[in-house]
Amino acid sequence: MDVLIKPLITEKMTAVTEKFPNRFGFVVDKRASKNQIKAAVEQTYNVTVESVNTMNYLGKAKSRFTKTGIMSGRKNSIKKAVVTVEDGQIIDFYSNI
Repeated sequence: MDVLIKPLITEKMTAVTEKFPNRFGFVVDKRASKNQIKAAVEQTYNVTVESVNTMNYLGKAKSRFTKTGIMSGRKNSIKKAVVTVEDGQIIDFYSNI
């Protein structure tokens, strides 16, 4: 199981990172626990993690009109993790670009 799917680089998460420079967001596997997320971030980015907060989001309901009628469904559900690292440590998401 690949725990970290991708980093969260949204306007809201960027605002949180500017206010609290040691917090970073990730989209993670829905089955991952906080301990697994902590270990994956520490191994991938070589930082020390203080805490992990997780949130489960239900997929957004979508519908569209077609010739055969209304088709409805859902987008995929996701799990987000906000990771707090020790003071003075930073994660640079743009280093590989």
